[in-house]
Amino acid sequence: MATTLPRILLTGFDPFGGENLNPSWEAARALHGKRLGGHRVVARQLPTEFARSLVVLKAALREVRPAIVIGVGQAGGRSRLSIERVAINVDDARIADNAGAQPIDVPVVPGGPAAYFSTLPIKAMLIALQAAGVPAEISNTAGTYVCNHVAYALAHVTARQRGVRSGFIHIPLLPDQAVRHPHAPSMALEEVTRGLAIALRVAASTGTDIRAAAGTIS
Repeated sequence: MATTLPRILLTGFDPFGGENLNPSWEAARALHGKRLGGHRVVARQLPTEFARSLVVLKAALREVRPAIVIGVGQAGGRSRLSIERVAINVDDARIADNAGAQPIDVPVVPGGPAAYFSTLPIKAMLIALQAAGVPAEISNTAGTYVCNHVAYALAHVTARQRGVRSGFIHIPLLPDQAVRHPHAPSMALEEVTRGLAIALRVAASTGTDIRAAAGTIS
């Protein structure tokens, strides 16, 4: 892997909740080593565990020294690539993580800000995805499970690293997963990977986000 290019750290999770795979990792590893927007993608897998996910994440940040960090997570029930706008400082787990931990109403970072906004050009990413025919949206909640835990902690760490931008994207289930969940939407891995590549390319090449309406009424 070339060392002269700035790097994008792209993370995905291992399977959880009884699934035998996690599309976030399948898509992330498919992009490992790719050159996008003048950056080299480095993929790392995080455990779906509140405590250990941050240990692995921080080790990856030290190792890769990225210019951009994007976390990717599985979101059953969503039909589009969901570019997260905000991460909040609370863990409230409906189910236990892979280590058996189930924090309820616990801050991700005690004493930290209530929330962090993504520092990625989320509107430019959205417009590019839609123009390419990839179903996408701006999401205003990353949940309160391990995905939000990682998104918040990542923002908290990178806020202290000059020039490093970060954010999070949720993706739908894969078709093989959706067949076990009646009425659950899905997206093919090839389409997810294509969409993430577009999003990463825009994130790497866009300094100032565009102004475009992408909010919700309710």
